Amino acid sequence: MANENRESIESHGRTVDEAIQSALDELGVTRDDVDVEVLAEGRAGVFGVGSQEARVRVTLLGDEDDYDEEEEEDYEDEEQPGVSDQKAELARDTLEQMLDLLEFPNVVTVRAVEREAGTTNIHLDVTGDDVGLLIGRHGETLASLQFVLNACLSKELARSSRVIVDVEHYRDRREQSLRGIAMRAADRVRRERRALTLQPMPPNERRVIHLTLQSSPWVTTESTGEGAERRVVISPKQAAPPTPRRPSYGYPRGMRG
Repeated sequence: MANENRESIESHGRTVDEAIQSALDELGVTRDDVDVEVLAEGRAGVFGVGSQEARVRVTLLGDEDDYDEEEEEDYEDEEQPGVSDQKAELARDTLEQMLDLLEFPNVVTVRAVEREAGTTNIHLDVTGDDVGLLIGRHGETLASLQFVLNACLSKELARSSRVIVDVEHYRDRREQSLRGIAMRAADRVRRERRALTLQPMPPNERRVIHLTLQSSPWVTTESTGEGAERRVVISPKQAAPPTPRRPSYGYPRGMRG
């Protein structure tokens, strides 16, 4: 039984992809972080007459199981190490076939199979030549590849399982780089006492910036802009007003008789 407390929003656009992207921007996540339900495919119409926007419902994948207590025992049996190894091998084979079809020389390995907060994550790592082509700008090509792979495996994997694709540990390096960018920008904002706008970033990278600075006593963050131009603004926190000085009564110092 699905958890009804998970955040879910409806979005619309000229196409399904546009509606999904609008929802991802609003939630500040990537496609592999959500479950998408297409409510209406949409149609263009003729000269605008009879057109209908596409509508989707996007739900965040939560940190809790999608199973009730009666299903818990069966779920534990399903996720025993042997079964997980089979799923990981299936995911690896499928990704290799996809890359072969793209004529991309590759070696795909299973880095880890982790169970965390009700979700089984199968981590795959890709090595090969010209890996920059597979990563794309800000990891956009890599994110698309991961989305397509999970879509292909949706009937084979449980809803609580997902495949995370990395290319020669790009995700780890990029996250460390983003944390450094966030800390340096926050220090500058603290010193100069004025807001700083970062370069446009995809939702998953903006999320790293927000999480890195969420507990900062000096700055706050927010996202602004639309679509591919959406970016993080880091602003100084308002300083607390100074405590008023207590009035002094009597003679000024040194004036008493």
